[in-house]
Amino acid sequence: MSHDIYLDANATSPVLPAAASAALEAMQACFGNPSSSHATGLRAKAMLDGVRVRARRVLGAGTGRVLFTSGATEGIQTAVLSALCAVRERRAAGEECGDLLIYGATEHKAVSESLAHWNRLLGTGLTLCALPVDGAGRHRLDLLRELAPRAAMVCTMAANNETGTVSDLDGIAGVLRECAPRVYWMVDCVQALGKLPLDLAGSRIDYAPFSGHKLYAPKGIGMLYVRDGAPYTPLIIGGGQEAGQRSGTENMAGIAALGAVLAALEQGDSFRTHAELAAMRARLAESLVEAFPGIVFNAPFELTLPTTLNFAVPDMASKDLLDLFDAAGVRVSAGSACSAAKAAPSYVLEAMGLPAWRTSGAVRLSFGPLATDAFIDEACARIRRCGRAARHPALAPSTFSGDRSGLLQVSAGGRHGWILFDADAATCVAIDPPAGMAARIAAQVRGSGLRMLAVLGTDADPAGAEARAALRAALGLDTHAADTLGWPRAGAGVGSITLGDGSAAPAIAIGDEVLVRLAGGDGRGAVFLAGRARDGKLGPAAVRLAFTGGLMIGEAAPHGLARLVDGGSVLCHGLDAGGAPCTTAQGLRTAPAGPLQQLQPERLDAFLRAHEDALLVDVREACELEAGTAHLHGIEAQAVPLSRLAEHLGHFLAAPRRPLVFVCRSGNRSARAALCLQRLGHAQAWSLAGGLALAPAA
Repeated sequence: MSHDIYLDANATSPVLPAAASAALEAMQACFGNPSSSHATGLRAKAMLDGVRVRARRVLGAGTGRVLFTSGATEGIQTAVLSALCAVRERRAAGEECGDLLIYGATEHKAVSESLAHWNRLLGTGLTLCALPVDGAGRHRLDLLRELAPRAAMVCTMAANNETGTVSDLDGIAGVLRECAPRVYWMVDCVQALGKLPLDLAGSRIDYAPFSGHKLYAPKGIGMLYVRDGAPYTPLIIGGGQEAGQRSGTENMAGIAALGAVLAALEQGDSFRTHAELAAMRARLAESLVEAFPGIVFNAPFELTLPTTLNFAVPDMASKDLLDLFDAAGVRVSAGSACSAAKAAPSYVLEAMGLPAWRTSGAVRLSFGPLATDAFIDEACARIRRCGRAARHPALAPSTFSGDRSGLLQVSAGGRHGWILFDADAATCVAIDPPAGMAARIAAQVRGSGLRMLAVLGTDADPAGAEARAALRAALGLDTHAADTLGWPRAGAGVGSITLGDGSAAPAIAIGDEVLVRLAGGDGRGAVFLAGRARDGKLGPAAVRLAFTGGLMIGEAAPHGLARLVDGGSVLCHGLDAGGAPCTTAQGLRTAPAGPLQQLQPERLDAFLRAHEDALLVDVREACELEAGTAHLHGIEAQAVPLSRLAEHLGHFLAAPRRPLVFVCRSGNRSARAALCLQRLGHAQAWSLAGGLALAPAA
């Protein structure tokens, strides 16, 4: 892609050009320390004071304080510390001040964790209480009315960072005036600046933290509003800056940049109006509905910021959607950037009572009020491209090997399943489908135009049986036509094959290959062999794949699996063996590989020049590859999705000295592919560190 389409503005924003210029001016020309008494310092102080005056006007601060901070987290800490110190003092004076610290169940974690932290350090012994929200993400005012008389402090948001839901601040203020007139109230206004009208002095709000980098200022600068008369305790003491309220030499470059953003807000000719932003969101929503017909939006537009959409797509995990969008150069997120590394459902959506597939599959799309029509046009075009790519069949012949038969790995919950298919015969077999994957596998099978012959298991455990039953139901298969492990009953396309040791075993045909069933070691499970039989025989050299579930070679008695497969036969496991879902019979006897071989992006060009036969291998999934092809240093990467790696191990191992450079979006999947090959004895398997995200531009 020629450029990024950045749709993650709720996480952070680019810096406004005028803000960058102001920061540079502050560093190069107006670089004085505002605490100095000479002319250079006085000029710096004048600039600082000017920005504060402008901030007061924009926030409607009236006679309240406006402090410059490092960002919203510091502002939240300061507000909580100030309120709890005041509570402790009131208690010591014998005043009644409540025993609850109430916070919205959908608040940013910085709020609940700050409350817990300072409550513990100050020894106030208050009880943290999450205030429930309704299905739209708005605070339950009926429950707040019940709890408020016991509240020492209440913390809510102006607008939620994940869903964009705008809080009913007037309703909350009304409840507090009626039921808790002396309670301290903090409102996280991070997502409000530039998107919602602000008149803080005319409100009941005691504390309001802001963060500059959410609205085109650099990171590391923020503001805290403190209502006139609200208690205040400095978080940082030392040099007495900010009139003794926040010590430390001021971040003059950040303050200057924030001042430029505030000036743009005041002038009113830079940022889009609410109506314009709502129209842009409507266009994006239309493109999403066109791209993903089953899409569900997780919060009603009439109650949310016009710059935020939160959605889920049936049968698509949020990670898969993020990977797909990223391949098309569209940057979105699965929720709060602070929680992006934690693979867990959204606690915000869980608090709203949404079903699991929506809480774990949610994607947030957010843009800033500087968005242009041309930007939205390109975003919509790429979203539609993502929709087309998502419909690309996962069970399709490999463009790398040209084979018409294939093998897809499906994984969930630490377990691996497999779909063996033949495109010409339009048939497939599922082996050990993981729990919770039935709908997705069924959609892949239908989308690829295949017919499922059997849903098989290598073990008779109840969880596996339940997962197989769910997939059969999703595909509408006759449950009475198979035994407990899913093997078709006699007469349902089942034949017999002679194995390498002379024994006979039942088999079913999948295109030009056969799938053979062997009894497991305990007589309850099974092992399956796949390969191309000749004259009714399947010798060890003809066995291409062995599906062993949780068994290793030598454990599959009575047949003795080791005698029935060749050293190059690929063994596909239900759980990782040696850190990988697949290996070879020979690989099990190979000494463990050393540390992962990684190429740093700056070394890639030299490596490719030195190894003209090197093969770039893109292990992103089929839909990602369809959304955007990777070109590095003039070379187009070969498409081998990580979920198809087992299918291609033989091709890679046939040339053990040819350098292989695996790439993906972030370097995680390519590292798994490279390590798998290294452990199988391929000494020239490499992963591109940092993935395509850090690679040179196409």
